[in-house]
Amino acid sequence: MKAYIGIDPGQKGGLAVLTEDGLLLEHIPMPETRRGISDFLRAAGMTYKNITVVVELVHSMPKQGVASTFKFGKGCGIILGICTALDFVIIEPTPQAWKKAILAGTDKGKGASIIVCENLFPKATLVQPRCRNPHDGVAEAILLAEYGRRKNL
Repeated sequence: MKAYIGIDPGQKGGLAVLTEDGLLLEHIPMPETRRGISDFLRAAGMTYKNITVVVELVHSMPKQGVASTFKFGKGCGIILGICTALDFVIIEPTPQAWKKAILAGTDKGKGASIIVCENLFPKATLVQPRCRNPHDGVAEAILLAEYGRRKNL
C-alpha cells in the first residue's frame, strides 16, 4: 500500500502519515532530535514500502537572523538526508502551490490550515497536551500529505 508523509519543517513543524485512501495514520509535532525524526520516518518505511514524502520547499525569510537561518537550513537538510537514505520519493512543493490546491477559497494562513485540516480530518489531534491552541505545524504536515495524495505523486 502506498503512503504519503507530509513534513512541515522547522522546530514548530510537524510530521504526518496518510494512506493512499486518505486514512490519517499518525501525526506528531516535529521531534526535537534527529533521532526522533529518524525513528518516525524509519517506522513508516518499515510499515509501507511505497512512500512519497511531501516536504514544504522553504527558504530564508527577510529580516531572519543568520544563526536562525543556518539552524533552519540544517534541520531541513537533516530531514531530506534521512528521507534520501530511506529511499523515499521526495516532493518539495512551494507553499504557494500546495496551499492553492488545498486551501482554495481561504486566506491561506495558518488559521485556514487548521480549519481545513479539522474539516478534512476531524479525528486529528491538533491541540497537543498542555496546550490550548491547535498546532498549525501538525495541521500543515497533514495537509502536505493530503496534497501529495491528491496529486498522486
